Amino acid sequence: MGIWDKLRGELIDIIEWLDDTAPGGDQTIVARFERYNNEIKHNAKLVVREGQAAVFVNEGQIADVFQPGTYTLDTKNLPILATLQGWKYGFESPFKAEVYFVSTIRFTDLKWGTMNPVMLRDAEFGPVRLRAYGTYALRVIDPAVFLREIVGTDIRFTTSEITEQLRNMIVARFADIIGESRIPVLDFASNYDEFGAFITTRMQPEFAVFGLEVTNLLVENISLPPAVEEALDRRTSMGVVGDLSKYTQFQTADAMKAAAENPGGMAAGGMGMGMGFAMAGQMAGAMGATGGGAAPPQVPHAPPVFHVVQNGAAAGPFAISELRKMSTDGALTRATLVWRQGMAEWRRAGDTVELAELFGSVPPPIPPAAPAN
Repeated sequence: MGIWDKLRGELIDIIEWLDDTAPGGDQTIVARFERYNNEIKHNAKLVVREGQAAVFVNEGQIADVFQPGTYTLDTKNLPILATLQGWKYGFESPFKAEVYFVSTIRFTDLKWGTMNPVMLRDAEFGPVRLRAYGTYALRVIDPAVFLREIVGTDIRFTTSEITEQLRNMIVARFADIIGESRIPVLDFASNYDEFGAFITTRMQPEFAVFGLEVTNLLVENISLPPAVEEALDRRTSMGVVGDLSKYTQFQTADAMKAAAENPGGMAAGGMGMGMGFAMAGQMAGAMGATGGGAAPPQVPHAPPVFHVVQNGAAAGPFAISELRKMSTDGALTRATLVWRQGMAEWRRAGDTVELAELFGSVPPPIPPAAPAN
C-alpha cells in the first residue's frame, strides 16, 4: 500500500454512533451525528449497528432512512437526498446533511403511576379512590415518524423527555378501563395481567401516531387510601378472631397471667389477678348484654301440687287443675286444710295465695230463709 493510499484511507469519513449511556441512567433514544457545517464527504462510510436506524435530514426535510448495515454514501445509496440536491450526474464534493441515529432497542422498566387518586364507584364499598402504578417497555418502530413528531432538532433525545407524556396517556386509559370493567375492588389483584394486556392493546394506536410501540405494560399495584386500608385490616382481623366470646376469654387469661408475673410481689400479683377476674366478669357481662354468647334458656318451674285433708286424712297430691274441679264440686272449701312442699305447716286453702283465686268464682253459701210473719 502506497503512502497516498494510506492517507486516503485515514481521510475516509466514517459516520457512526456508539451509545455511551451509563447503565441505569437516562437512556438515549436519538442522537445527532455532529459534524462541522454538517458536511459529509463523498464516499463516506455509514455504519448502522443492530438496534439502530440512521435518518438523513436535508434542510429540515427527512430524506433517507438506513437500517442496520455498512454503506458507502453516494447517489445510489441516497436516492431521495440526491433528488433534493439535484445531483443529476453524481457528486464528488462534500454535501451537507444532518444525520440522526435512532435507537430501536426495547427500553424497559419505564415507570407509570397515578399522580392523583382515580375516583370510581364500587359495588361493595361505594365511592372509592384508587392509586396505581407499574412499568412498561417501549421501542421506536418508525424512526422517521418519531423524529418528525417528537424529536424535532434536538441534539440528544432521552427517555426522560417523553415518559411523562406517555405516563399521562397510560393513566388516562387506565382510569377509563377500570371504570368500565366494574370489577370489585377486592378482585383487582386477580386481574392485573388482564388490565396490563388490555391497556397495551388500547394504547397501541395512540403510540403508533408517534412511531412508538408499547411492547409490554405491567400493573404492579392498585391500592386504596390508607384510612380505607386500615378499616379493611380491622375487618379482616375480626374475621380471623372468629368467636369473640372465646377470644375475650383468651385475652383475659393472658392479662391474668401477665398480672400474676408482675415483679411487684405477691400483693401486686394478687391485685392483678383480682383485677383480671373483675375485668373478666365485666367483659362476660358485656358480651352477654350484646348477645355475644348464646345463654341457655331458663328451666321452666313445675306447677305446685298440694296435699288435702279429707275425712281426717291426707290425700293427694293434687294439681291446681284438679283442685279447681274439687272446689267447683264442693269437695274443697276455703276452710279445707292444704299443704305443699316448702310450707312449714298445714294452712287453710282460702289463706293460700296459689289457691285463693279458686274460690273467687264459687258463690257464697245461701243465707237461711227469713222467718214467716
